[in-house]
Amino acid sequence: MNPDQDPRHDEDRPSGAAGCPVCLAPVLDGDTYCEACGHALGSPVCTSCGAAAVDAEGYCERCGLRQPTGRDHAETVLDGGAAAVTDRGLRRSRNEDAMALLAAGDTIVTVVCDGVGSSPRADEASAAAVEAAGAALARGLPHREAFGLAGRAVSKLATSVDDAPACTYVAAVAEPGRVRLAWAGDTRAYWLPRPRPGEKAQGVLLTEDDAVETGEITAWLGADAEDVEPHVRTLAPEEPGTLLVCSDGLWRYLDGYAFPGTGTPLELARELLRQALHSGGQDNVTIVVIPLGDSHE
Repeated sequence: MNPDQDPRHDEDRPSGAAGCPVCLAPVLDGDTYCEACGHALGSPVCTSCGAAAVDAEGYCERCGLRQPTGRDHAETVLDGGAAAVTDRGLRRSRNEDAMALLAAGDTIVTVVCDGVGSSPRADEASAAAVEAAGAALARGLPHREAFGLAGRAVSKLATSVDDAPACTYVAAVAEPGRVRLAWAGDTRAYWLPRPRPGEKAQGVLLTEDDAVETGEITAWLGADAEDVEPHVRTLAPEEPGTLLVCSDGLWRYLDGYAFPGTGTPLELARELLRQALHSGGQDNVTIVVIPLGDSHE
């Protein structure tokens, strides 16, 4: 088409007109919608292409990028030292992990969920699961009941069989003398025994991935999950140490890694985040560090 015939060309715009950020057709000041394509004018600006074309679900209508949220990086520290860090990493447009770290008397509760990337609105799934399970565990409900509540919260987000948000799940309840774990998917928990002076800690995996050899997970929370039951395990450490709960955005980079033997839980969480980012940071990263025994003194 000749530029003089193109309705999007600046010379064809009436005085006082601007361009629709999606189709570039001329629009007038005060217009609410583009008459050419129907785009709602005045939408939030895309962080990638700069178009004011972000829809209600957070996608840019011009370049397709889903916009980042306030969850891109967050840190939580409890009195007594337990700490958590979550970060979107270097390659993802938004953080689809979610975490809770709560204190209930002398009990510490954490839940970490990783949105399944192949599902829609995975960030909503992880947030709903964490909120439901965290509140239930903090009230003293057992793991299986908290897991069921989280599963129902995620299932309610589905609008059809093709729109079923999903996430993995791991939860820990740390009490004096024991840790109770529950999980489904490939989100993990590790035990870090206190190292001897001058040494670094070696992590002991406490969970087993629900996944096949090629990496695809076989258990998750969501409307399309089939009768998933959580794995449940109780650990009674004989020595002080540290509980590490994390998403695969960290543990995929832990092969051969020696954990620092000193530092606060927040310092360790930040160091582990640096490890993930320096190793590629290809996924969202969530890390929870809970000292047990007198390891935080």
